Amino acid sequence: MTRIIIAASLLLSSSASAQSAPPQEGPITCAAPVAPDDTERSLKQRYGKDAVVQNLPGAEGETYKGIVLFPKARDRRIEIAFTDDKAGRASGLTLRDAGKTSLWNVAGVTIGSSLADVQKANGKPFRVSGFEWDYGGFVTDWKGGTLGRPLQGGCRVTIRFSGKSGAPRSLSGDGVKVASDNAALVKYAPVVTEIGVNFPDK
Repeated sequence: MTRIIIAASLLLSSSASAQSAPPQEGPITCAAPVAPDDTERSLKQRYGKDAVVQNLPGAEGETYKGIVLFPKARDRRIEIAFTDDKAGRASGLTLRDAGKTSLWNVAGVTIGSSLADVQKANGKPFRVSGFEWDYGGFVTDWKGGTLGRPLQGGCRVTIRFSGKSGAPRSLSGDGVKVASDNAALVKYAPVVTEIGVNFPDK
């Protein structure tokens, strides 16, 4: 009888531990694997050695201090930014192309997803900014599609595309906006190389 009780206790303990373990792949939501109220400290407590402070790439060559989850795993890496230098509150997270398809996804979209994949997730065509400059390849208008709406919890998604080679002149430059079903863009066949999940302001 005692052995049965001990075994049951161990099973319950193991089950509880599995449930409390942070996710390491799968869908990203507004609450997991990172939540808006997370701090540098809370992420280090939850992820241990899998949460490392690093300088991360920002706009126009700038860098900022953030946390990287799973820094040694190219298919699980997540970059986390904070609202201030004290890392008191997470402002969002980013997936970037690290040469391997990510095990994470946002609304079914992941690193390496095609124009067609994203258009299917959005439910309709969208617009992309011209390539070959600092802000090139970002989706600028979801045209009322699903991905333009806040996820449950209020966070919003940003997606960036890149091609394997230089884009044609007709698809390049600041001020250029191209529909996702444009024949030239479809032929160029860019894929998703960056996904951001931005938390709402308090």
